[in-house]
Amino acid sequence: MFNRGKFKKKPNQPNDKNDELNKVSDVRDLFNTLSSSNDFINHQGTYNGVGYWVSFYRSLIDAQELHNSVLSVIPTLEAINLEQIKENVPIANTIITNTKVVIEERIMRGEIAIRLDANLDECLLINVAAQQGRQVDKPELEFGIISAQEAFVEDIDINLNLVRKRLPIPGLQVSELTVGSLSKTKVAVISIKGIVDQENVDNVIQRINDIEFDEILDGSYLAQMLYDDSNTLFPLFLNTERPDRIASALAEGKVAMLIDRSSSALITPTILLEYFITMEDYNMPWIPASAFRLLRIFAVAFSIFATPLYVAVLTYHYELIPKDLLETIVTSRNLIPFQPLIEALFLEISIELLREAAARLPTKVGQTLGIVGGIVIGQAAVVAGLTSNILLIIVALSALASFVTPIYKMGNAIRVLRFPFLVGAQIWGLLGITIAAVFLMTHLIKLTSMGHPYLEPIYPFRMQDWKDSFVRLPFNFFKSRPVNLRPDDISRQPQPKKARIKKNDFNE
Repeated sequence: MFNRGKFKKKPNQPNDKNDELNKVSDVRDLFNTLSSSNDFINHQGTYNGVGYWVSFYRSLIDAQELHNSVLSVIPTLEAINLEQIKENVPIANTIITNTKVVIEERIMRGEIAIRLDANLDECLLINVAAQQGRQVDKPELEFGIISAQEAFVEDIDINLNLVRKRLPIPGLQVSELTVGSLSKTKVAVISIKGIVDQENVDNVIQRINDIEFDEILDGSYLAQMLYDDSNTLFPLFLNTERPDRIASALAEGKVAMLIDRSSSALITPTILLEYFITMEDYNMPWIPASAFRLLRIFAVAFSIFATPLYVAVLTYHYELIPKDLLETIVTSRNLIPFQPLIEALFLEISIELLREAAARLPTKVGQTLGIVGGIVIGQAAVVAGLTSNILLIIVALSALASFVTPIYKMGNAIRVLRFPFLVGAQIWGLLGITIAAVFLMTHLIKLTSMGHPYLEPIYPFRMQDWKDSFVRLPFNFFKSRPVNLRPDDISRQPQPKKARIKKNDFNE
């Protein structure tokens, strides 16, 4: 059945008739190719003497929907033809086509193709794709106590629904693209027309269209391919699983990307300080929100510098140790045979091993391993004389401080950053730490996210954007969107026409 209808071509005499014949042949070749897979079904039927074929992948469709909405309709028709079936099937977005590319794409996404024996090259395509996947659940990586409890799932349409519910405006624009020659991954580029700088949207779409890769399985693949600089530890696109963070970013004039089969979305352009902000910062009064944000930034600095400072002071700068503390440190290191660097590396690598092992094991086993492993190995290392108890406390606090970053990928960058500082501390002491810090700052100053400075508003210095950086000021200070994004509409609050008596304290 599927091998018939081969047309002879005349390659040396191209004309419209030959082109038509080639196109028809392509459609039949497509079905011949699809039929070689065992889960591709070709159901043959006859009604009123007219033969028809229903072709589909059984692993992609909803069988109940097929029987209830399509196959049960055919016996009710007076005459069977594709137009009649299309008018009577209660499913939207059905089309009749003989274009190979369209037929292939739609069948691969779970649609069925109905053809008649009289013309096997024309298909009626009906969407009966199976809707499988998990329901919307709580965020796992960006959990909040007093914020919304919804997180993205792997279905791009559900994720779009979560965003649209938070921004029910016609200006919310979605541009759908496909990347990956094998994976055919759908990417939705989202922005708010009238607010976003259109140049940012065009830049994102152009970079996605320029990607030539066979498989895009997750948003993390896409982000790395869109970076301005791929040789950096720092994430340049903010990866989030929270719809409210996406809505907030779009309202500021940023661009978001939803990737099919990925439970997280991407935000661009971003700045460094944005990775230490949680959505809970906006759900509490500005004073505690600012205090907790400063605590997070201090914790990150502590996590990077605490252990290198310990190594530098013990190796080169004894005079900086207070007299009362000196005896305690000397006593704790009395039996340690290693240099401070070896001692610190031993503990840091042990912590990283425990963290990696706990992350790869089932939840309950991983928690047990983390607690028991940390206590037992730490105590055993001190008793065995491999490390001092003071360094054990410092490394444990550093590891704890690295967990306060709300964005997981930034936490990974901080974990790796400690090691170059440790080497610098061992070689040149505080001078080595300073040199490493200068290299780090130089790198951060050069970094850009979709062409926008990564270290803004520190460099370049922009006073207008400090209202939501190290601290979160009251909402009445949020009169304008970030200057860094160059939004079309800079204002976030309408200008009052005349003075009026305030009935509420907008200062929280």
